[in-house]
Amino acid sequence: MARVEELSVEEIRKRYLEGGEAVSAQILTRLQRDKRAGVKKLHASLRKRYERDRDEKIRQDAMRHFERVLWKSGIRDIAGVDEAGVAPLAGPVVAAAVIFERKRIPKGLNDSKQMTPEDREEAYFRVMDAALAVGVGEASVDEIDLINIRQATHLAMARAVRALCVSPMFALVDGNDPPALPCRCDTIVDGDARSVSIAAASIIAKVTRDRMMIALHEEFPGYRWITNKGYSTEEHLEALNRLGPCHHHRRSFAPVHRLLYPDASATELAALVQPEPISDAA
Repeated sequence: MARVEELSVEEIRKRYLEGGEAVSAQILTRLQRDKRAGVKKLHASLRKRYERDRDEKIRQDAMRHFERVLWKSGIRDIAGVDEAGVAPLAGPVVAAAVIFERKRIPKGLNDSKQMTPEDREEAYFRVMDAALAVGVGEASVDEIDLINIRQATHLAMARAVRALCVSPMFALVDGNDPPALPCRCDTIVDGDARSVSIAAASIIAKVTRDRMMIALHEEFPGYRWITNKGYSTEEHLEALNRLGPCHHHRRSFAPVHRLLYPDASATELAALVQPEPISDAA
């Protein structure tokens, strides 16, 4: 096979840039030494891709740290656990639990909030295909209003873990508030960006809940849940004030409670959940 410096500029472009063939540090060094102007431009583009791929590989390896430590200690069947839907004004809170085998972890997983809806959907199917077990649990609007959003989130997480077809020996949970689970667990702040199992759970929970809200949009199109997913966006708050709450709205959240009970005291309203409005619920 011809050395890279023996290739024409067009051959280098087709092989490495358009064809996507892996570029090693050695090849980059050879391209950097090439005096041809066209090669210098290709080198700049290929170096950016090389550095991006290198950084992604480092990120993915770092996201296996917590699982790797547990595996080395003899603990198998580790469930990553995360939720979606704590802040919205409407709809259930959904949790997911995901167990991976060491050698079947899909690439490219990340905190679901850092992914586009299209990337989340694609990652959802890769997780479902690769995971040893996936469990999903939810807590309804009525349960949220009855026991508060924190306890309802814990309930959804416990249901997700119990829904697994494999009983985990240990669970890694996003956040710093450990729920009561049927196995030992530890919490990780920003775990959806630091643990591959939690990241997978965040994707499953987010996609599952988004699909629920899109389905509810068909029944209640005025609230535009197809775009805001029940979060307190400007369009949702406007529709809520114009149409009033429906039975899918959380009565224990201040913007909803205020409309249902306009004579509520300031003390009562202060005790309710008051999510900050957001502009993008994707």
